[in-house]
Amino acid sequence: MTDKTEQDRVLIFDTTLRDGEQSPGATMTHDEKLEIAAMLDEMGVDIIEAGFPIASEGDFEAVRAIARQARTAVICGLARANFADIDRAWEAVQHARRPRIHTFIGTSPLHRDITKLTQDEMVEKIQATVTHARNLCDNVQWSPMDATRTEHDYLCRVVETAIRCGATTINIPDTVGYTAPRESADLIRMLLERVPGADEVIFATHCHNDLGMATANALAAVEAGARQIECTINGLGERAGNTALEEVVMALKVRNDIMPFRTGIDTTRIMAISRKVSTVSGFPVQYNKAIVGKNAFAHESGIHQDGVLKNAETFEIMRPADIGLNATNLVMGKHSGRAALRAKLKELGYDLGDNQLNDVFVRFKALADRKKEVYDDDLIALMRDSDLDAEHDRIQVKFLRVICGTEAPQSADLILSIDGIEQRVTSQGDGPVDATFNAVKELVHHHAHLELYQVHAVTGGTDAQATVSVRLREDGFIATGQASDTDTVVASAKAYVNALNRLAVRREKTRPDDTRAAV
Repeated sequence: MTDKTEQDRVLIFDTTLRDGEQSPGATMTHDEKLEIAAMLDEMGVDIIEAGFPIASEGDFEAVRAIARQARTAVICGLARANFADIDRAWEAVQHARRPRIHTFIGTSPLHRDITKLTQDEMVEKIQATVTHARNLCDNVQWSPMDATRTEHDYLCRVVETAIRCGATTINIPDTVGYTAPRESADLIRMLLERVPGADEVIFATHCHNDLGMATANALAAVEAGARQIECTINGLGERAGNTALEEVVMALKVRNDIMPFRTGIDTTRIMAISRKVSTVSGFPVQYNKAIVGKNAFAHESGIHQDGVLKNAETFEIMRPADIGLNATNLVMGKHSGRAALRAKLKELGYDLGDNQLNDVFVRFKALADRKKEVYDDDLIALMRDSDLDAEHDRIQVKFLRVICGTEAPQSADLILSIDGIEQRVTSQGDGPVDATFNAVKELVHHHAHLELYQVHAVTGGTDAQATVSVRLREDGFIATGQASDTDTVVASAKAYVNALNRLAVRREKTRPDDTRAAV
């Protein structure tokens, strides 16, 4: 097998903060974007598409802040094929150590019909906008949106135009997840063979998962000559999502014998960032999700369990440690001290300072008093709540008592602290959660529509923590709140209030827009 140092390098382009955030309900706050960008940078992502700067003032500020904090990654801003978008993208990324402008236009017959441009007029537009971008930045990426449904002759023509005008990376998007692996590979080979100058630029692949083939399509494109994969953490993205970073990276690592390519990703950081993205987006990872799903390294079949105990390689093609997952699940309890908690959290990917540890330790002790056994997943939920539970939130749950059952009136007695003033109300509803939410509405007047209410148990047992996700929409703004507690109704109240706090922040800092892009 070829030595790894001699293997072709595949660049990892992460668009969690741009394409991933376009998944309905997955919008992130400014601080969350900065934290995720820092984690991506630390794990070795080559290019971070930080956002779509012209979409909103909030997007612009986030991209600019990420550009300024980035240490090694290229920071990329997305722009449509017009000077205003490109100028705004450059304004946002120009202070990065390694900035990039990514501009695009839809080239398929369907998209040309929308823009009312002839083939020649579109070529002229590509020529003008790519040239403008290159005059601002020496690192320019260009994408023919819906490339997989664009006529091959015309696709070659527009790609040649972009290369001639200075594009350094040509991205070939499967915008609607339409292609299949063989076709994905053939398309890259065709462009490399037919387009003058193709050997002087990097070809990228950007696949969506509408038919469940995003990872396979991306890997096929790499085998055909693409050297950049566009992907997102957990496969987050519009509709069925994008190529999942963790899947392509681990596929190249595990099957390096047949796919001799290397990436610069520190795979031991995968699990930590997967959890973080799940938390801030409010999108839980499905249990059977490849690589990062809860069941990815679980074995229930007796034959499988026996084989793994004798030799893990019998039924595990990678080690849990390869993605930063602790193979053991040691139980913590109320007698565990700070040192043990710090060590356990470090194993789980959380390196806390003394003040943070003290805060989490108090929460841990309170949880341990209610639960006999505190497992890894309990601690992860505890850390998630620590991230979300900001002391400066306008609204905080102080007290909740519910009455429910088959005969008793279902009611909630609730005390909220609103701007530091405690207010109390009792409300009824169709069940304890409905009564609780009605109580919140009486104290916090709003017109938000509840789009999602979801509960799942963190661990097993009747004393398991419940994690509740709540998604609210109001006047074009979307916010997701999460909270965990051994009492499902308490978790529900905290998640609802968390969403209301985030909705208020988002309303103050951003505005709704209709400029979101698909590439």
